[in-house]
Amino acid sequence: MSEPIMLFKKPSYPVNPFLLEYLERFDRISKVPIFYNDLLRFSGSINVYDKNEQDTLWIRVYYNEFERNEIDLTLKKIYSLLHSDGNLGIIKFLNIDSIDYCTFGNSKPFRIKVRNILNDNYTHFYVKKADASRVYGLELEHILSPDKINFLVFEDTLIEEHITGIAGDVFIKTFLKECSETEKSQIAKEFVKFNERSMIRLLGDMRAYNYVIVPIHDFDQVVYKIRAIDFDQQCYEGNFKVYRPQFFKENYPMVLLVKDKLQMSSIEQYKYEERAVLAKRIHSAENRIRKLLKIMGEDPIAPEAHVEQLKQELYMYTNDLNFKKANSMGNIMSAAFEFITRNFKNTNIFDNNL
Repeated sequence: MSEPIMLFKKPSYPVNPFLLEYLERFDRISKVPIFYNDLLRFSGSINVYDKNEQDTLWIRVYYNEFERNEIDLTLKKIYSLLHSDGNLGIIKFLNIDSIDYCTFGNSKPFRIKVRNILNDNYTHFYVKKADASRVYGLELEHILSPDKINFLVFEDTLIEEHITGIAGDVFIKTFLKECSETEKSQIAKEFVKFNERSMIRLLGDMRAYNYVIVPIHDFDQVVYKIRAIDFDQQCYEGNFKVYRPQFFKENYPMVLLVKDKLQMSSIEQYKYEERAVLAKRIHSAENRIRKLLKIMGEDPIAPEAHVEQLKQELYMYTNDLNFKKANSMGNIMSAAFEFITRNFKNTNIFDNNL
């Protein structure tokens, strides 16, 4: 099993005015002013450990009293925008329990824990530096994945809702061996579909810690779903393998599970099912996707060498000349979507609701 090579750390690309205009059209612009850099002005911090006393590589940050009151109020307003369409009446019931800062990774996010004081229920959201690649990835996830996702942008700041689930690496290490044989077969099926979905929409670097496993209780069984949680590597790398989770060594136990539990005919069936569902979603959101990809096509979100490598590798994989004609990552994405929908246009899949 060969590991895909990611040679360089991905830079952050600015959100251009055309993308901001698109985001405003679809209510993705925050009405509450918040800046990532304001949260960097913390006056102290302590390490955060998990329940096993292992360092999480997050630090809990503190602010002076005057700044903390202002920051808390702003974060409560942001929460109300994400979850209740800006209803400020809920603010008096909210408390900002903690603000944590991640010291690793590209985005170095702040994780905000918000608690409802009436019932002690809590949730999280994240504040990050806005990066065009991540914004494109989040928007494509919202349109094309089985799950919707909330996020907001304010100038150079990105706010993302928390995606619940068990981190893939934790699930593989701790929970997978406890699953029944039937559950393992179902997880194998979901990994095939997740692998296909990531590949088609060119979402890269889906190593085990960049997705979560979501267990859903359904009658007398537990159904497992797989969701991406990191969108930093949307259409950046030139190596096609980076967009195929099966090639990362961290996912090798999942690959073995697929080989052990599924016959090749079943694997092909599940891949076909995922392509058909994606074709439906692309078709149903055609105007929105066209607007997004037009902006993406003129946005330099990857080095030219990456674009050249990826379009050549995709041409070799598909024999589709549209990939050879592409001159940007957005054009490559358009060619990929056209390739999928063209393969299904003569079937009846567009006749049914999603």
